Order: sequence, then C-alpha cells, then structure tokens
Amino acid sequence: MHERNFAMTEKGPYTGNIGFDIDGVVADTMDSFIRIAQLDYGIKGITRDRITSYWLEDCLPVPPDITTAIIGRLLEDPFGVGLKPIEGAIEALSRLGQIFPLVFVTARPTGGPIEKWLKTLLKDVPPERIRVIATGKHDAKVQVLRELGIDCFVEDHLETCVAVWNAGIRALVFDQPWNQGKVPFPRVRSWKEIMSFLFS
Repeated sequence: MHERNFAMTEKGPYTGNIGFDIDGVVADTMDSFIRIAQLDYGIKGITRDRITSYWLEDCLPVPPDITTAIIGRLLEDPFGVGLKPIEGAIEALSRLGQIFPLVFVTARPTGGPIEKWLKTLLKDVPPERIRVIATGKHDAKVQVLRELGIDCFVEDHLETCVAVWNAGIRALVFDQPWNQGKVPFPRVRSWKEIMSFLFS
C-alpha cells in the first residue's frame, strides 16, 4: 500500500510527516495522577482544572515527595497504575497507523514501558509501525524532530510547542488547563479535531 503521511497548515491539510507527544496528548497522565493521589495517598480536592501549570509542584497542594513518587509510578508502570488513553486517541491512531508509521517523541527518560502500553492499546497497528523516542528532556525534542524529518508535531507542553514553532516545525497544541494563553499556532481540543485537520 502506498504510504502517505498527513499533517496540516493553518490553511488546510497537506502531505508531510507528523509526530505526537504522549503524555497529555495520547495518555491521560494527569487523570491518573489525580486518581493515585486520592486513592493511594488520601489527597482530596484535586481537579483537572486546578492543574494550571505543567509543573505540578507549582499548582497542586501535594508534597514534593509524593509528587515524585506518583510520577515515578506513571513513568515505570503504566499498566500497574491503570493509565488510560485520552478520549478518541486510540481510535484515531489506529486509523492513522494503517496509513503511515506512527512516531511518538516523549520527554520521558525511557521509552520501553510506554511503548509497550501503546503497542498493547494499538492492537490493530503492526508493532513495527509504532516508534517511540524518549528524549529525557523537553528541550531535546526539536533536534530529534529535525533528525526524523517531522514537520508537524502535536504537543501539550506549551514551551515545547513554542520551541518547535520557532524551529520552523509546525506545532499543534493539544488544549489542556496547563497550556492556556495566546499562541501563534493552532490549538486542538480533541482527537476529533486533529482528525478533522488531517483529513478535511
């Protein structure tokens, strides 16, 4: 089958190479954080709209050691913590994975656990068509995207979106409470919107 990668400009769809972040775009990591904080540590009153900063210690009343412990569990054991996908993500990626290889670039320190999670959920996509690159830090993503030839990237971390945009790569920010503010690039609020951009 002829492979075709879809991405978009402000004026409509185009053929190109698109990549995806994972946490906050594909994986509902913040929801899992809230659930673990409540059930395992008895911390009440945390809601998604209170997460106004990507850096949780800046916006949540959770002791730093507990924040670190929960994040560690999310990174190391996505199955054990019951990490769930964001609504519509698996359906959309399963469709996209039939058209072109799926490339995920994450700031996680290691890619193995989350790659296994993705391949398990994306059971309709051949595993060799799913690639995860773990950069270990946000500011390493731009160079990786350049090396991969990615010209459009879906990301929830606002500073990374800005860096991607400034590097001449099209950024698409996935709307979340922690990335609000005026931006020069498109904002999408759901996977339905992403697919609309790609295929309309």
